Amino acid sequence: MRVISRLMSALMMLAGAIDAAHAVDPRYPDWPCVQAKVPEISLSAVWTGPPLDEASGKWKDNAKISALVARLAPRRTPMDEAEKLVADFLKQAGADKTATGTLIFAGLFDTLNAERGSVLKGLERVTRKQRAAAERIRADTLALQALQGATPPDAGKIEQLGNQLVWQTRIFDDRRRVVSFVCEVPVAIDRRLFALARVIQQEME
Repeated sequence: MRVISRLMSALMMLAGAIDAAHAVDPRYPDWPCVQAKVPEISLSAVWTGPPLDEASGKWKDNAKISALVARLAPRRTPMDEAEKLVADFLKQAGADKTATGTLIFAGLFDTLNAERGSVLKGLERVTRKQRAAAERIRADTLALQALQGATPPDAGKIEQLGNQLVWQTRIFDDRRRVVSFVCEVPVAIDRRLFALARVIQQEME
């Protein structure tokens, strides 16, 4: 009975964490983060330079800019290194500095927005898995209670299902902790894009 009590307590706590997250914004029932869900980065919030109409998509046609964007976008590239890469690249652009800077930002905006969208979808996909896992744990916990109340109790089945529940609950909790960490990623992407946009615009002046 002690095993069941621990499992039920853990389940209530974990399920409660999901329900609390869902209450943050009813428009996004699968959104698991305390941070508000912003589906896309607002261009006007990060860029005050030339319009991206002509630059959007065209940056891919420039091999050097595509290679630069591929180095700037990943968070594993330190910001000080990324800022220096931008500055050095635009210094070499000469009279084309404005057009080049706009292409660089267009590449970053497209790339980071796509990455961010993928993270958002992944978080909501995990939430749906967590909801299904919680239901399985509830059902298995009730089944374990029934097995323990049977006469005579089947010790083998009780042990097997008990071990299964412990494992399921551990996976549920581990996944919850990972989600908490990943919830910070969209914010980090926003900050990176804003910081790089500021450097690009400063170098374009």
